Amino acid sequence: MIPIISKLPQTPTTIFTVMSALANEVGAINLSQGFPDYECSPILTELVHKAMKDGFNQYAPMPGLLTLREQISHKTEKLYGAVYDPNTEVTITAGGTQAIFTAISAIIHPNDEVIIFEPAYDCYSPTIKLNGGIVKSLELHPPDYRIQWDMVKKLVSNKTRMIILNSPHNPTATILNEEDIKQLTDIVKNRDIIILSDEVYEHLVFDGNQHLSMARYPELQQRSFIVASFGKLFHTTGWKVGYCLAPAYLMQEFRKIHQFNVFSVNTPMQVAAAEYLKDEDSYLSLPDFFQQKRDYFREGLKQSRFDLLPCAGSYFQSVRYQNIADEKDSEFAIRVTKEIGVAAIPVSAFYSRGTDHQVLRFCFAKKQETLDKAIERLIKL
Repeated sequence: MIPIISKLPQTPTTIFTVMSALANEVGAINLSQGFPDYECSPILTELVHKAMKDGFNQYAPMPGLLTLREQISHKTEKLYGAVYDPNTEVTITAGGTQAIFTAISAIIHPNDEVIIFEPAYDCYSPTIKLNGGIVKSLELHPPDYRIQWDMVKKLVSNKTRMIILNSPHNPTATILNEEDIKQLTDIVKNRDIIILSDEVYEHLVFDGNQHLSMARYPELQQRSFIVASFGKLFHTTGWKVGYCLAPAYLMQEFRKIHQFNVFSVNTPMQVAAAEYLKDEDSYLSLPDFFQQKRDYFREGLKQSRFDLLPCAGSYFQSVRYQNIADEKDSEFAIRVTKEIGVAAIPVSAFYSRGTDHQVLRFCFAKKQETLDKAIERLIKL
């Protein structure tokens, strides 16, 4: 064997892969990995089929089809009042994770510091390290997982190059509020700090709240990469299509990496997405659609011994299980998968130090019969 010096020596296989594999192995209901188990709109699949039959089967332009970028620009302006030039400020990506990887790679140099909030989506930290950056993490705690901005101020230094935000948040289902925006604005003012805003769950905000996109705030918009996902928008996580918004000076650097990262993205799906987005109800109806699922799942779990944590957005419900067991969350998640037949994600996997608050994360983006079966099993614990 040829000796290899690993670039990520401490990085294991992602927890999503591990728990989904275990669920498949034992035949458990998979509420771990975040994907729907119901079909997307048949109109959308017919549009993809039509695009294929019409010959849209070769490379798309590197930034994405202009028709789709124009629809995204229109949607963003309608929702957030922000104008993005589809020619220079919108790029179609192979999903949200690729957009995050590309944005970090475009900006972060060795010894640049990046502030992240944990529990954090697991691609942030490895990507920072691959680019020689230094991760400065701030741990958030249940039940509300609010950001302590006075602690953020202490983390900021003259080496701070980026702050990564995620709202609605995976895994905690929290959302940013206006006070968060005010504090963030104050911190980055007069500093050369880029914001990477992971907004893939932008349309999954509940109880009448608004999604506070960085695009709403001109002073933040001009320093932000905004990442979005058609997988979450169209219930098509397996298509791996998303996009990134950024002012032209940032997007210019983003595309330099993007062109050698994936070059371009699936053409017929872009054609279909551009047409499908013309129906505004395709995304405006999502908050009610997912809130019904959230409410149904939460109501069912009230019969269990779990403590339900707040869920203001995303399609994840976190629970504490201290009334059921005293095990580590990783051990408890495995036992529940094997013995009860329901797979979840242990939230300690989202902390670099493995901080364990005895919290599990369930995905409720499932058919009602799937949720019924899961609830029936979980209330037996």
